[in-house]
Amino acid sequence: MSDVLDALRRHPDVEAENLHAVDATDRLLLDEAASLLTGAPAGSVVVIGDRYGALTLGAIARHGISGVRVHQDRLTGERALHANAERLGLGGFTSHGLTPDLVAGARVVLLQLPRALDALDEVAALVAEHAHPGVVVVAGGRVKHMTTAMNDVLARHLGRVEARLARQKSRALVASSPRPAAERPARRWPERAEHPDLGLVVCAHGGAFAGTGVDIGTRALLRHLDAVPTTTGTAVDLGCGTGVLAVALARLRPGLDVVATDESAAAVASARATVDANDVADRVRVTRAAGADDLPDASVDLVLLNPPFHVGATIAPQVAHDLFAQAARVLRPGGKLWAVWNSHLRYRPVLERVVGPTRQVRRDPKFTVTASVRR
Repeated sequence: MSDVLDALRRHPDVEAENLHAVDATDRLLLDEAASLLTGAPAGSVVVIGDRYGALTLGAIARHGISGVRVHQDRLTGERALHANAERLGLGGFTSHGLTPDLVAGARVVLLQLPRALDALDEVAALVAEHAHPGVVVVAGGRVKHMTTAMNDVLARHLGRVEARLARQKSRALVASSPRPAAERPARRWPERAEHPDLGLVVCAHGGAFAGTGVDIGTRALLRHLDAVPTTTGTAVDLGCGTGVLAVALARLRPGLDVVATDESAAAVASARATVDANDVADRVRVTRAAGADDLPDASVDLVLLNPPFHVGATIAPQVAHDLFAQAARVLRPGGKLWAVWNSHLRYRPVLERVVGPTRQVRRDPKFTVTASVRR
């Protein structure tokens, strides 16, 4: 068991000394669920939120179970799971979206607790509606990121929620007894909100960053979108989130074909709903991809980018650097990258080096908007 976990890698995700493929919560959940996993029938176990395969491969290696259904929001985590499984010669699992087929008839659900309560609500609602009536959810996280509100969210959908003792700064919650449909909240995902100031409708699933709101970085770039000179060709909203920039660009520049891409399954599902809600599905294509890895070299005229600077709770500027490099790869010579980023990160020298000549469009204490031209 320990050998399997010790052998796991994060690749193709960012790897560094302070970033790990397995944490104490993975180990705690596998121990807490051991009695449930022993002898579990094929196809009865579901894993949600497995970061790099520790829960899935740990359960398979220890208990010899098969037919494990897995949902991971991040595509890089999904690819890491498959890469680890191939390297270790393990199988017996399939990857799924956050849809009813993921949990249909499930008796055991292992869940890495998401940070967002809305994300937890969507998972709990899905389990309560579609899993076996005797399902047991073993959920866990780092104590510093857990709140009693998580218990409350689970309890809205599952009648019994028990907090277990903490270990190595991690804690497990065990939930069971799905509530009858009449006692559960009404379905709410994806949610929808109108933004009259932007003339947009934003749709969001529980795990989407900023939900149905529009984060201030995106708003900073939106304020200058009409200054983008590109009017024809192909544009990419790289790391599209709920699709706000892609929709706004498609409306502003109807001559552009727009591709919205994100590695988050929640983001992609949200962006597709946002695109449909704003009637631009004929001009915006939404894809799930790690950065721009599904786009050919020198195939794009414009990239819009509001890059993250965290991996989970860890500050990792390398994520943005990688996205700059991917933008440079897919841009044609003379193509443009318009980006917004936290001013304290001082990305301009990186953009100059990786993409090409870069001018500052606007800067304030929080955000900087830049325009780079591909050499």
